[in-house]
Amino acid sequence: MDISAAEFREAMGRFATGVTIVTVDLEGEVHGMTANAFASVSLDPPLLLVCVDHSARTHAHLHAKKRFGINVLAEDQRPISEYYARIECTHERPEEEAGARFDRTAKGTPVLHGALAYFECRLQSTQEAGDHTVFIAQVEEIVVRPGQPLLFFRGNYHRIGEEVGG
Repeated sequence: MDISAAEFREAMGRFATGVTIVTVDLEGEVHGMTANAFASVSLDPPLLLVCVDHSARTHAHLHAKKRFGINVLAEDQRPISEYYARIECTHERPEEEAGARFDRTAKGTPVLHGALAYFECRLQSTQEAGDHTVFIAQVEEIVVRPGQPLLFFRGNYHRIGEEVGG
């Protein structure tokens, strides 16, 4: 059975995800991209993965730097997600255009203010997978903050609704 890209995208859109911003420092500037293809891989050692389109500007930066951050967005950070999802944008004015402000870890990795969680990562391996690369990284630092996540479902942003069951 042949599956079209549109059919596959529609089916995958039925899976609700959180929203992250992948950040990397390149010569003192913050580069980033919105990603929802993100998952834990292992608890011991702590490993995660993020999938990045080959055409994304950040793709080459992740290969070059081998160190990056994953910022889990809070429900009020939709403008930041939309800003870093823009392919044509060079992301030179994140604070002015989207309210994105960054600190740096001791190793220089950008950390987004207000993110629900932050993972500082060191690239461990990559795997080519169709039009994406799967970046597998060891987590070296974690910051967790209270709040509610920004969600993505069927091509739209959402907030958490009521809890089901208990």
